[in-house]
Amino acid sequence: MLLKGEELQVNTYGAGDGRHRVLTIYKATVLEEAPHTFHRGNPSIRPSSIFFHDVVYKIKTKKWGFVEKKNMKAEEKVILKGVTGMVQPGEILAMLGPSGSGKTTLLAALGGRLGGKLYGTITYNNKAFTNAMKRNTVFTALLRLPNSFTKEEKIVHAKAVKAQLGLTKCKDSIIGGPLLRGVSGGERKRVSIGQEMLINPSLLFLDEPTSGLDSTTAQRIVSTLVLLLSEGNLLYFGKGSEATDYFSNIGYVPIIAMNPSDFLLNLANGTLAAIVVAIWEKYIAGVNSNQSNEDHALNKHKLISAYKNYFDAKLKLVLYEIPDCDKSKGEFEDNGFEEWPTRWLQQFLVLLKRNVKERKYASFSCLRVCQVLMAALVSGLLWYKSDVSHLQDQIGLLFFIGSFWGALPLYQAIFTFPEELTMLKKERSSGMYRLSSYFIATMVGDLPMELVLPTTFLTITYWMAELKSNVVNFLCTLFTLLLNVLVSQGLGLAIGAIVMDQKSATTLASMITLSFVLVGGYYVQHVPKFMSWLKYISISHHIYHLLMGSQYDSNDKCLVVEFPMINQMGLNLQGKLMAAFALFIMLIDYRLVALFALTRIWLRKTLA
Repeated sequence: MLLKGEELQVNTYGAGDGRHRVLTIYKATVLEEAPHTFHRGNPSIRPSSIFFHDVVYKIKTKKWGFVEKKNMKAEEKVILKGVTGMVQPGEILAMLGPSGSGKTTLLAALGGRLGGKLYGTITYNNKAFTNAMKRNTVFTALLRLPNSFTKEEKIVHAKAVKAQLGLTKCKDSIIGGPLLRGVSGGERKRVSIGQEMLINPSLLFLDEPTSGLDSTTAQRIVSTLVLLLSEGNLLYFGKGSEATDYFSNIGYVPIIAMNPSDFLLNLANGTLAAIVVAIWEKYIAGVNSNQSNEDHALNKHKLISAYKNYFDAKLKLVLYEIPDCDKSKGEFEDNGFEEWPTRWLQQFLVLLKRNVKERKYASFSCLRVCQVLMAALVSGLLWYKSDVSHLQDQIGLLFFIGSFWGALPLYQAIFTFPEELTMLKKERSSGMYRLSSYFIATMVGDLPMELVLPTTFLTITYWMAELKSNVVNFLCTLFTLLLNVLVSQGLGLAIGAIVMDQKSATTLASMITLSFVLVGGYYVQHVPKFMSWLKYISISHHIYHLLMGSQYDSNDKCLVVEFPMINQMGLNLQGKLMAAFALFIMLIDYRLVALFALTRIWLRKTLA
């Protein structure tokens, strides 16, 4: 594509260390655009303009320390200070600046994803900036393209985007993650960008889209105008070709030949003079080596004042004079895109397919399969051919099965939502799917994988230990075990969703698990009355009751009547049904608690 370049400057304040930094943004106007295959068949996209005027962002920071805790007061820091600018249809706006200069903060503010104390005006086609803006981004073609597209048309769009970004060769490769190697970093970056390009949105907000890419690939993605930020104040807004001349006119000239981008970044960091002095001292004789860096220090107040004198008033005047792009439209129209372009069922099916593909690697990893098989073999050998004459041993086996398969799925489920929280916030803020479709897809997708290994474990252990060799007894024991897995998993999901901190959630889970096991009825038969209520909410108690009931009955003629532990369990039909009913209530309630906790997090983020 052909582009026309411009340039502007802004100032930011480093929130982490308080250092002054500068952010540079390049902008380019598309003069001629090459036809893209993936544009065909898309609904007409309304040209979009975004204007931001006097944008200010503040945060509160606290000094954490045991000694200072009593008189500790929150300090307010201003990250963005009166940033003003605009992006017209067909323009590419790129931010250039050192780490901590405010690039991501400004980008999040313009994208409507920044909570806290945000002041100023941000308009989209001269209309109030609302959630309609967020619905222009995409998760995948199947999720975000409307139902007016057939499945085949959506697949054609996806293939065209892959070809445009050079992803055809890795189309069948997995993305991968920390524990599973997949595509390269550059390919992963292009996949992320491709997801946003699927419906040709009016506006795209990209955070470091070219990092980790080679020059050829980066050239495909962006060409660029400069926005310079230092301490949250705007320093320059204008044509990129005139940036060097502008700074030369106010007294900042690159004494040595250097790339204009490097010159602007060094100017932003306040390190330009120090670099020049070091080079001169090394290569040029006769230079006074005692010349202090202070003599060459950049006067950032001069830069800010110069911008206000040259550009600030003119830029704001231009913003006020810009007419609405299409006043005949009235309020913002979303071109037929509803709040949820796809039906709930379609979202559920796409998310379910993704969930199954992702979880199968973790659920059936070599380490986990070996863990379960080893536990099954060791248990089978320890209780090998245990009969009713070794009643105490059999009871111990049943309690071990319940405890093992109560703890394992619980601790694995704790990490589900905390690990996916960042992804969930990002995709939900883009309007990709309903929270309910995501939650139900996660629950359903885990079912087949979470139930295979417990079934394998019991099949090995049950027959090696020679528990009741009756199909009905085996199926009752298997049903109890699978119910145990699902209820424990629900408890783990609830704890993880409420706490959202893996270390704290694990500590809380261990305390709850220990309490449930101790009142389960195996270690202590005579629980004190003031603690007896715990057994009614204990998963271990009800599972232990059902496992005992799957092997023994109150009418059995054996040593049961001589065994108080079993006799007190109440192994009649009514007792078994009550235990099963309590577990089904927990199965539902724990998941409802998890869903409510996720909803609370989303509402809190929306209202922030």
